Amino acid sequence: METIYIETTIVGHLTGSLMSDPIVSARQQLTREWWQSHSPLYEMFVSQLVLDECGAGNAKLAMERLDAVKTLDLLEGTDETDALAAALIAENAVPATEPRDAFHIAIAATNGVRYLLTWNFKHIANASLRTKIETVCRDSGFEPPIICTPDELLGNANDT
Repeated sequence: METIYIETTIVGHLTGSLMSDPIVSARQQLTREWWQSHSPLYEMFVSQLVLDECGAGNAKLAMERLDAVKTLDLLEGTDETDALAAALIAENAVPATEPRDAFHIAIAATNGVRYLLTWNFKHIANASLRTKIETVCRDSGFEPPIICTPDELLGNANDT
């Protein structure tokens, strides 16, 4: 079974009310469709960072987010994770202002996770940063996760 790291934006799109913005609403609906029909095809993981981010903000919404991921296995960070996150920032693969995004990538890579699922187009699923992210991971001795969005994994169930 393929492995997948669920980044916090996925959980945010999975829970709560549908937003009025049509693009965000469509992403929420895609996330919910993927979670319902395709998530059982993967071994899914989160990190303590995801739990911390999900637990922030409005208490009611935080509980909903945390409830959505409570059965997922937790990936641990290591000294290698810290070093890879630092390298991602030092090599400008992730902006220094976004260390949590570097850690999401580093946690997935150092734990050998196949996919990193996200809606963060600014610093993670960003085509202009992808090559840098992959190069830094490989130069550090880790295979980078395939960074993607739920719609990219909505193929036929026999395709996975």
